[in-house]
Amino acid sequence: MPSLDKENFIHPLTHLAKFDRGEIPARIMKSAKGIKIIDADDKEYIDAFSGLYCVNVGYGCTEIIDAIKKQAENLAYYHAYYGNGTEASIELSNMVVNLAPKNMSKIYFGLTGSDANETNIKLLWHYNNLIGKPERKKIISRNGSYHGSGIITGSLTGLKNYHKNFDLPLNNFLHTEEANYFHRSNLDQSEEEFSKYCADKLEDTILIEGPETIAGFIAEPVMGNGGLVPPPKDYWSNVCKVLKKYNILFIADEVITGFGRLGEMFGSDYYGIKADLITVAKGITSAYAPLSGSIISDEIYDVIRDGTDKNGVFTHGSTYSAHPISCAAAVANINFINKNNLINKGSEIAKYFNLKLKETFIDHPNVGDIRYVGLLSAIELVKDKKNRLFFKNQGALAQEIVSKMAVNGILARAMPSGDTIGFAPAFCLSKKDADIIIDSISKSINEVIKD
Repeated sequence: MPSLDKENFIHPLTHLAKFDRGEIPARIMKSAKGIKIIDADDKEYIDAFSGLYCVNVGYGCTEIIDAIKKQAENLAYYHAYYGNGTEASIELSNMVVNLAPKNMSKIYFGLTGSDANETNIKLLWHYNNLIGKPERKKIISRNGSYHGSGIITGSLTGLKNYHKNFDLPLNNFLHTEEANYFHRSNLDQSEEEFSKYCADKLEDTILIEGPETIAGFIAEPVMGNGGLVPPPKDYWSNVCKVLKKYNILFIADEVITGFGRLGEMFGSDYYGIKADLITVAKGITSAYAPLSGSIISDEIYDVIRDGTDKNGVFTHGSTYSAHPISCAAAVANINFINKNNLINKGSEIAKYFNLKLKETFIDHPNVGDIRYVGLLSAIELVKDKKNRLFFKNQGALAQEIVSKMAVNGILARAMPSGDTIGFAPAFCLSKKDADIIIDSISKSINEVIKD
């Protein structure tokens, strides 16, 4: 099986040459239950990252599996074009809109967070064309952000490795200061001062480009691939004031934070953000089937709907939009979360895990930053803690530690930015398994640094 893997399969986010040479091991996963996953060699791991922040309810949920099976038997597929729907897509739409912030009106379904963000940019451009402001085309995102790896979404992403050799970003995609307090250039700034600085930098970009040319701003409530970075104090209140001042629409990318990972159904609710569009994926089905969504405000939907009287059919869609099997999985997933009070349970275990993380590493000489909110946690490694001196080959140490953790039976993630190790366990994490994860982190860091 490993030889067939190398012969035929292109792995995303992989050093392909090293993989082909056997320098990166081929790990083939076979089965899973709860937060445990077993590979083809029968080695068991605790998945401390929920796949890719997505298996929120844990593996092997019978209710979701049964819902998928039942839907496949009754109606495996029918398209959503020309007013067609399925019971699953209609029920899910109602559920999500009722759970979403109050100003949200409708949801459009796709398959990935990346395609949902692409949809949202397209909707912003379409909306501005319909209201007679076609010059509003530019989109501002943040350095360090992640919004996908396509052409438009890769342009939104603020990580340079996603741009290198791909001719990205495209024109009209701009990047402003990332909300990473640990990486601030002025170490004398308080969190509040840094938040004001970030908002001022956003405003500077808007004024330089011209407010009349800016279609929207997109940001994750908590930065994900950029290092699992919660915003500094007062960040969102400052940023939202700037956006309101210049009448710039806001896309909240909740692919990671949506459906309970922060202890609220949406990160927008957690931080008091009023968005115009919300991107969801991952947690909507707990990754039991691919599904994403663009949740659209009343104001934007009404303009787009009325535009069809003048311009005809709303010409956006895909074959698998609102796929009934994925929608059935999402309905069962949300019902399971609500029935078992998993958001509150996840919030409680998050407090335990994050406290243990802080207690264990607060005095470690090579742990420069410990950050967390809900079930999103990270530690960032430094060469010199006192002077915040980073290692030269950023990312190499974190990757080595994560590889050592896997040998020790724990799956975490070396984040794409910096020497950061990320954790995003499922809502069903137990205290016992949390302790095992913490012990493995400590053991693995010390083993690698000693070597």
